[in-house]
Amino acid sequence: MLFSIRNRLLLIFTCLLTVPFVILSIIIPSFFTSEIREQTQELTIEMMDQFSLYVDSITTQAEDLGKQVLVNQTTQEWLRLNRQGANKEELDSAMNQLKQELSSIMINNSNAMSISVLLDNGTGTWGENSSIHETEWYQDYIQYNQSYAKSHLDPFQQSLEMQVKKINSYILPLIDTNTMISAGVIKVNFPSALLEASLNKISKGQNEHTYLLNQHGENILSGKIKTPNSVLQQSLRQINSSNEQEGLIEAAYQKEKYLVFFQKLPVGDWILISEVTESELFARANHLQRNLLLTSGFLFIITIVASFIMSNNITSPLGKLAKAMGFIERGDFSGAKRFIQDIKSQNNEAGYLINVTEHTIEKLQNLIETEYEANLRRKDAEYKALLLQINPHFLNNTLEIIGSLALQEKNKEVMNVSVYLGKMLRYSLNTNSKIVSLGEEVNYIKSYTNILKLRYEDMITIQIDAAPETETLPVIKFILQPLVENAVKYSFSEKTFADIFIKTEKVGNQICISVEDKGIGMSEEMISNLLRTDETMSVLESKGNSIGLRNVIGRLKLTYGNDFSYRIESTKNEGTKITLLIDMKRGDRQNEGVNHGR
Repeated sequence: MLFSIRNRLLLIFTCLLTVPFVILSIIIPSFFTSEIREQTQELTIEMMDQFSLYVDSITTQAEDLGKQVLVNQTTQEWLRLNRQGANKEELDSAMNQLKQELSSIMINNSNAMSISVLLDNGTGTWGENSSIHETEWYQDYIQYNQSYAKSHLDPFQQSLEMQVKKINSYILPLIDTNTMISAGVIKVNFPSALLEASLNKISKGQNEHTYLLNQHGENILSGKIKTPNSVLQQSLRQINSSNEQEGLIEAAYQKEKYLVFFQKLPVGDWILISEVTESELFARANHLQRNLLLTSGFLFIITIVASFIMSNNITSPLGKLAKAMGFIERGDFSGAKRFIQDIKSQNNEAGYLINVTEHTIEKLQNLIETEYEANLRRKDAEYKALLLQINPHFLNNTLEIIGSLALQEKNKEVMNVSVYLGKMLRYSLNTNSKIVSLGEEVNYIKSYTNILKLRYEDMITIQIDAAPETETLPVIKFILQPLVENAVKYSFSEKTFADIFIKTEKVGNQICISVEDKGIGMSEEMISNLLRTDETMSVLESKGNSIGLRNVIGRLKLTYGNDFSYRIESTKNEGTKITLLIDMKRGDRQNEGVNHGR
């Protein structure tokens, strides 16, 4: 048997380590590659979406500023004076007012934008640009209707700082709003650095490049395009011919595969492109693969050697110890002790384990015997403590009702309440059994509700719907009265009437008991606290509101355990419904304790 166990151990370890070895060398690399590819695409598209939103916010602000300047009364007045050939003094005055307007607008924007207003002859707010028709941005606007200009330098701006920095521009025609005749352009400039800083966040590696291009492959921003031109042109052809707004294109160049992510922006014909080579993208995965293979091979050899050595010393005593544990599993502690005494082992960990197991068996057997009796006593004491919690609470409320009726000299009602109270006390003082029939519990609650009806008269209605088949079903005492008491209390807390509905029924193998009111309801926090009241001690120590409900739930859990469940349905200012569900598979044992006497 020793030989068999040892060889099985070697075979198991060999299989367990060979299979991961094969998986790591064949399956996992391809899995990692697929996962990295998908995650990179998702992350890049997400970053592109963020960049697109950022570009949209900047261009939208630029368009708003341009339109604001176009319809500005000062702009239109300056344009009118130029068209009418006004004298230099009037033109200078209008120009100064327009500059002040533009300066005010620029100060209030959040992206360091500047605004220039230019006539077709080169006359502008920040200088005379006689060669305006030769500038690249103006030619793109006139010839190709490019409303958004590429990154460029513009010396005709408000400040020297703006003149030496590259900018992108939004260009719209300067139109006389009265005649609708175009006389120049309004040029809203924003720093290229704004877009470049945001664009750089998309790139994740040294060899990953991100560009903002137009349909012709021209860079909208400053900087050199490092992607091979053939890859870029091949990608642009597919992008321009595709109806997709974003996606992934694969292109090959000199035995290298390029992954080109793209997104068409809603600004002119701008296209956001991010490319990375597969070798760069999967470099970490390949490095990880090599490390895993080396580590797995080393662990494989070490584990085989160690398992072979250890198996010679531990298989025999552990096999016998396993048989002894079989006795423990069946609950035969005496048989386990007799068997474990015959096991011979060396003075090592296995021998120590056998000795500890022998002592553990003795202690476990002793603890089970003593703990079982202690648990029975503790459970009985907890139940009695919970049961005693109801009587003073109930009796105090009932005596207040009797006192109130006596003050009103309602002697007949006092007698009726006394009769009902006597019935209830006889029921409470009958301690022969804690289990009664549900019919007895319903009769008890009828006496209680009759007292309430005499006290509150027309201000309270109580309906009891007790199914006949539930009358003989066994339950523990005092589970209805605390719930009804709480229902009345919270009904009258903010309302002048109480409407209570009590129902018992048998649903399948369960007793279903519900108490419903139309009171103020319970907050979600209070319901959550009640649902967390699972421990007996929290019930015993609970104070304040909902003590009755906690009491009932605590006693039902002590008695029925997992065979009991409950629901609390409550709507603020509309009412509360509490449903108790007791599984009747324990009914045979409970019936033995039912006291049918009156």
